[in-house]
Amino acid sequence: MPTACRRPPLTRRTALLGALGLLALPASRLAAAPAQADLWPRALPVPGGVARLSLGPAAARPVAQAGDVPVLVVGDAIEWTALVGIPLAAGPGEAAITVQTEGGGRRQVSYTVAPKAYREQQLKVAPRTVDLSPEDQARYERERAHQAVVMATFSEPLPPSLRMQVPTPGPRSSSFGLRRVFNGQARNPHSGMDIAAATGTPVVAPLPGRVIDTGDYFFNGQTVWLDHGGGLLSMVCHLSAIDVRTGDLLTSGQRLGAVGATGRVTGPHLHWGVMLNRAMVDPALFLAG
Repeated sequence: MPTACRRPPLTRRTALLGALGLLALPASRLAAAPAQADLWPRALPVPGGVARLSLGPAAARPVAQAGDVPVLVVGDAIEWTALVGIPLAAGPGEAAITVQTEGGGRRQVSYTVAPKAYREQQLKVAPRTVDLSPEDQARYERERAHQAVVMATFSEPLPPSLRMQVPTPGPRSSSFGLRRVFNGQARNPHSGMDIAAATGTPVVAPLPGRVIDTGDYFFNGQTVWLDHGGGLLSMVCHLSAIDVRTGDLLTSGQRLGAVGATGRVTGPHLHWGVMLNRAMVDPALFLAG
């Protein structure tokens, strides 16, 4: 008698794969999507934080937008997740992204932004970096327009993992979101993480990425921008040296420059910023500890 063919147990995963017509796909095709077990960044739906929104199962990666800005979507056919960077200027309350459906329609996925109170920090810097001369103001406006183009970068492939490493060793000297007062004048909140380190300390890429901009800017000093894919960017500022050029492809941990004290600073340190769908978010959410 021929041996009976045993069916594998029906699990939620196999049921969904079957419903989506994916059981016959090669394993390599299914493994190509980022693993859903990669839970970086951590969810923190506050101004300057990240919302993780379940989009459910679908055969293809959904297309999502926050307003007219593309949103990073990770996962696989069983469970897609939208990672939404929340601007520091966002007020508490209801917010939503738009997701294109497979039939060509659109649906809204809502989330709630919780309030968060950030501390205030008083800083003394060179007066010319607070009360700008007409020449410095014109330079700043030119640099801001240029960096707006850089910050609009959205590329593929998407990053295989979103867990970052700190770009340089050292204690955090200034945390994300601080309401900053320069020489008694309130300015925009601190949109990155400051790491205390001596001039010349190596600075490395926190994730694999492509160098999309380098320059010496009025406020940020010598700066490198990296594109990690899917609208996830990072920047390191106030460098004393830049060792890469635009277009270079870097691996995680590869040197790109050195800590310095260029731009508007009170001393040598690294300013590290992370941007998600054009919103500066807390880099600590991408770190293990």
